[in-house]
Amino acid sequence: MSPSRVAQTFVVIVPVKPPARGKSRLDGLPTDQRRDLAAAFARDTVAAAMRTPQVEAVLAVTDDFRFAAALRADGCVVIPDGVTEDLNATLLQAGAEAARRWPTSMPVALCADLPCLTSQDLASALAEVDGPSFVRDAAGAGTTTYVAPHAQFEPAFGLDSAAHHLARGAVEVGSAATTLRLDVDDRADLAEALALGVGIHTARACGS
Repeated sequence: MSPSRVAQTFVVIVPVKPPARGKSRLDGLPTDQRRDLAAAFARDTVAAAMRTPQVEAVLAVTDDFRFAAALRADGCVVIPDGVTEDLNATLLQAGAEAARRWPTSMPVALCADLPCLTSQDLASALAEVDGPSFVRDAAGAGTTTYVAPHAQFEPAFGLDSAAHHLARGAVEVGSAATTLRLDVDDRADLAEALALGVGIHTARACGS
């Protein structure tokens, strides 16, 4: 009898801007509420990732030392961001750290603004992964999630990132994972997320 295949595990990397600088496109909201929402989105994203069965660990990357303490209390490993203004460089740096700490777990770059993310949707997308893969955002041109083995980890976030990931040989997964695709950038996105159901931190920040 052939040996059973060992199930693939993942380490989720979540880059987090200092909440005071996040969600500038939530116009019309007071600065302190935008800050609270940015922090809440990240904490709910992390919580969903940590509940996902295939996820061995969550590695958050942030320069906000106060928020880092909250993320550690939530169960994350947290490292400082040495290249704050370059998301892909940040992810490469974090990917190298993930390879050192969790060499058998595949790295997953996950956006921090997924307040309605469910562990079921993340699990279903990760179950489709077989080599470099990405999840297209709800708008169609962007990316919320990028996965690849350590040796092939080459994130290409930014303008038209879905096309860039395809051009680099990544395969699209998670097309039915609605909550994994809905990254919240503006108030219309937030309304859609609230209709789907958000995590406890975002609900609290919205006064629910």
